[in-house]
Amino acid sequence: MATKEFTIAEVAEHNKREDLYLIIKDEVYDLTKFAQEHPGGEEILVEYAGKESTEAFDDIGHSQDAKDIMKKYHVGTIVEDERRSNKKKQKEEQKKCLNYALSGLAIGVGLVIIYRALKSK
Repeated sequence: MATKEFTIAEVAEHNKREDLYLIIKDEVYDLTKFAQEHPGGEEILVEYAGKESTEAFDDIGHSQDAKDIMKKYHVGTIVEDERRSNKKKQKEEQKKCLNYALSGLAIGVGLVIIYRALKSK
């Protein structure tokens, strides 16, 4: 069975206690039925309802049992273009491009300085 893909905006619509989705590591979970059973209380889930929650999830240090329980609430994944992993890769590529551009600029400035120094002799 194919996994349903969601945009971040679509997940954001599920932001209530009675309709509660979370995004964790680009995966989408429908925790509506689980919220009342959540050992940390349903309020924390409601606080993150409809949102990207990876950092909060990881900060708590959930057990392997908790991760196993999550599997049954998995309803899909975030579309490729909106995934955190892609955004991270895009930022890394942007940094590389910026470094290349700045290196080129520095070389250009250096050549202008050398040219002017040689020209003034």
